[in-house]
Amino acid sequence: MGAQLRVYRRRIRSTKSMAKITRAMELIATTRITKAQRAVEAAGPYAREITRAVSAVAGRVTDHPLLTEAENPTRAAVLVVTSDKGLAGAYTMNAVKEAESLTALLQEQGKEVVTYMVGRKGIAYYRFRNRPLAAEWDGFTERPSYMHAKEIGAALMERFIQDTSEGGVDEIHIVSTEFVSMLTQSAAAHRALPLEVEEVEAEELAKQQGGTLPLYEFEPSAEEALDQLLPQYVTNRIYFALLESAASQWASRRNAMKAATDNAEELVKTLTRQANQARQAEITNEISEIVGGADALAGAAGSE
Repeated sequence: MGAQLRVYRRRIRSTKSMAKITRAMELIATTRITKAQRAVEAAGPYAREITRAVSAVAGRVTDHPLLTEAENPTRAAVLVVTSDKGLAGAYTMNAVKEAESLTALLQEQGKEVVTYMVGRKGIAYYRFRNRPLAAEWDGFTERPSYMHAKEIGAALMERFIQDTSEGGVDEIHIVSTEFVSMLTQSAAAHRALPLEVEEVEAEELAKQQGGTLPLYEFEPSAEEALDQLLPQYVTNRIYFALLESAASQWASRRNAMKAATDNAEELVKTLTRQANQARQAEITNEISEIVGGADALAGAAGSE
């Protein structure tokens, strides 16, 4: 067997082994997507109800520090949700690019940006470029829990309540990846605080939120109820962003692994074709050598 043919066959074996690994990772990601989607669906009713409650109480409160935008905002907090592991295509980079675009926009508006990062990949990206991080969390992006969101929300709310002269922030933004479909996941940025309250009719609001709006009575006052609801609302926004990002991460990883498996199988076909051509060339060369040797022997025998 020739050296070139041995190289081809060795590459075929290694590529097939790689295809088995990527296929297994694709199947694992497919099962995890289903679980992540169920978690998002399970968190949906609570998210809708707390949004209804906050909308109702916000309509009763005319002046509240968490609803009122600062006249001259000077500092904004940006929470970026990335992944702990790689092999997920452009999932992390899309979130980082969206965060960089938001950061540039806020800086153009004259605001100092304080970045909070979730996920080892995003943390490593910022550390490599010597970019400061106010806080960082990792190790749970694939399976986030409400306690993780509560910890992050508490850190952000503490900074938001704090006076800007003491290092507080005027705004809180969340950059995460929204799960559109199995093939499409899009990074997006949303402002969590201050709340953007829109004046709409009750019937129109009911249609937007699906069904009739419940009637609320606030004890002892709407202001105190809002003080209790807003931290939970922000925590729930963060939790929902973590869940959607987890589902998007698994979908992106599945797509990346499927593409890798398809490419590996295509490469095996190409290498097999090249190996067959090399083997055919070796056989042709051997036949030529045998025929040439036989002709030489026949010519020597005839000369005698």
